[in-house]
Amino acid sequence: MSRVCQLTGKRAMVGNNVSFSNRKTRRRFNPNLVTKKFFLPEENAWIQIRISTSALKTINKIGISAALKRIEKKGVL
Repeated sequence: MSRVCQLTGKRAMVGNNVSFSNRKTRRRFNPNLVTKKFFLPEENAWIQIRISTSALKTINKIGISAALKRIEKKGVL
């Protein structure tokens, strides 16, 4: 399973670890992903998606149906 948010499309970024002596080594910044089940009342079904916690906050604010419509309009799904 790849580390990609299924709603927003957030992916791992690449950067540097920088030590006190300013030595740089490569590292990855992974998104904070959670697996969450949501109930869709329009379809009367549960869906399980892997989303970032920032997307979870958005879903809690506007609702799962509105979030899915927004993502379809954006073209991520």
